[in-house]
This record gives sequence, structure tokens and C-alpha cells, in this order.
Amino acid sequence: MIPETINWQGECPGFARLIEQTRLPLEDVVLDVHTVPEMVDAIYRLAVRGAPAIGVAAAFGVLLGIQEQGGLSGDAMLSLINESAATLAKARPTAVNLFWALERMKDRARRDLATGADGDALRSGQFEEAQLIWTEDRDACKRMGEIGAELIKDGDTLLTHCNAGALATAGQGTALSPMYEAHAQGKRIQVFADETRPLLQGARLTTWELMRAGIDVTLITDSMAGRVFFEGKIDAVFVGSDRIAGNGDVCNKIGTYTVAVLAREHNVPFYVVAPISTIDPTLADGSAIPIEERPPEEVTEGFGTRTAPPGCKVYSPAFDVTPARFVTGIITEVGLIEKPDSAKILAAVERRGAFDLRSSNSI
Repeated sequence: MIPETINWQGECPGFARLIEQTRLPLEDVVLDVHTVPEMVDAIYRLAVRGAPAIGVAAAFGVLLGIQEQGGLSGDAMLSLINESAATLAKARPTAVNLFWALERMKDRARRDLATGADGDALRSGQFEEAQLIWTEDRDACKRMGEIGAELIKDGDTLLTHCNAGALATAGQGTALSPMYEAHAQGKRIQVFADETRPLLQGARLTTWELMRAGIDVTLITDSMAGRVFFEGKIDAVFVGSDRIAGNGDVCNKIGTYTVAVLAREHNVPFYVVAPISTIDPTLADGSAIPIEERPPEEVTEGFGTRTAPPGCKVYSPAFDVTPARFVTGIITEVGLIEKPDSAKILAAVERRGAFDLRSSNSI
């Protein structure tokens, strides 16, 4: 069973309902979010996480900020939308989907205002746009899974890092989606899941997801990955991404670069699965991607237990960047970008403007 991570409850006014991921895997509970500050908190403390899911959460967050405001002029409503978006933008700096979704909501408001819409009409448009972002993400996840499953053979053993499954999206995930599709096709697959220190998204979330789906998954520590590659156990790697630069450099959870180097050394394909909305064509390469640094307590006192001497220095970047030369291909909803470079990335972004599920699977 694939979990539904985030949805909107009711019409407008309504509220966002999330799986409270900080409680997994021991407790499967939901979190109802009614205000912008509550959504900022949910995003920052990783109650909702994963670039696509953060984008959907941001869109819902804008709606939360305006849904109770009736009878405003169009200009006043636009100002309120911009204010809500500015607050949400501070939640996390690396996942580009957050900013993509906020800009999309603001752009919809500007377009509606340009047609003479009043505040109530703008609010209706925001509800429609947020629902569209949610629906499009679900459709994109399904399509990426279908494309990625074509790269998986019966009997393959795969490795993934962090969690890029249903818990990271509004649909069935990015990196895990090809696994779900391959499993549904009857292919026998096995998966090694890195635990992903320091917050253990692989241990807590990926293993939880795959076990629920009936997929054979084995948990390893991050430092065991080299041994698993050395033993020839891995046929392909599938990971997600929080931001992809214009040249194909990929930013993902800390430790991904290490996996990419190992895959290159052992001639194992390294695939990144991410929607076009994760691509940031304004950045020439990955060196310009802002890297979030998390609180030191997540390393020294993970899950409430101190594991380092008091006062020790800590460096805790949440993400790293894998150069495009290590990437076998980027699987998007518009096709597979093989050996990504600037020209291929730009072609994919432009193609997304004319998205057609019937299109071919390669760029």
C-alpha cells in the first residue's frame, strides 16, 4: 500500500492534511495544518519533506494565508498572497520546488488580477492553482515511474539513498516510483536502502514504505554502501533530487555524492528521478546551489540521545552536489535525459511547457 502524504481537506476554507513524518516508523499519524506559521513549522522540522511534497505544501500554505479573507480588493488580496509566500519562502533554502510553487501561485494571482478579478476571484484562483499543483505532481510521479521501470530488469538489485518515495511527494514518489512500477509489473527486485544519517530518512521512511508495498528491502548504514558495491550486489542506483542546476549537476541529501562516486567506480548506472520543477535553469552549475546547514543537535543528540561530547564542533550540511558527469540519466515526467548537459536540460525544460504523456521516453 502506497501512502498518501499530503492532501487538501474540504473546499475553501479548508486545511492541509499531512503524514507527520517525524513520528514514523513507530507511529502512523496525521498532522492537520490550518495556518501559514504551522505550515512553515511543518516544512522546517521535516514533518513534510521531499522537494515535490514541499512544493505542494507551499502552495497549500499560500491558500491557508488567504482563505479566510473575503471582500478584499484584488490589489489587497495580491498583497496578502505575496506576504504569505514571503513567509513560506523562509522555511527551507535548498528545495527549489518550494520557490517554484510559490512563484507559480503568485503568477496565477498576477494573471487573474490583470483580467480585472477582485479579491474573491483571486482567492478562487489560488484554490484552483494549488489543487492543480497537487494533481500534476501525482501524474508526474506516475509517469516517472513508468519511464524508470523500463530501466529495471527482472532480478535487479537496486540501491537508494534517503527517501524519495511517496512520503516525499503528493504521488507515489520519484526515486521509488520506478520500483513501485517494476514491482507492479511482476519484476522481482531487491532494494538496499542507505539509512541516511543523521536523520535516518532511509531507515525510518524508505524501509517503511517499501515494506508496506511488499518490496524486498534491506537496510544498510551509509558506510556499508562501499562494501555492497564491492561485492557486486548493486545493478543500478535510483535517487531523488532537491535541485538540479542548468548543466545537470544534482543536489540531493547529504551522502548522495558518495554513492555516485561508488557507482562510477563500480560501473553501476546512477539515475536521478525528479520532475522538471526541480530543475533550476537560472543556475549555471551546482556550485551556486544554496546548501542548508542543519542544527548541530541533529548530529550530537539525534532522537534525544547524546552521542558526542558536549561542546564538540559540528558541521552538518543537509545536502551535497553530484556533478553531472556522474549521472547516467535524469528521469523526468517528459522523458529520460541521458548523460545530462546544459543543452539537454534546457530542451527538457522547454518540452515541459508542452507536456504530453503520449510523448516518447528519451530526449
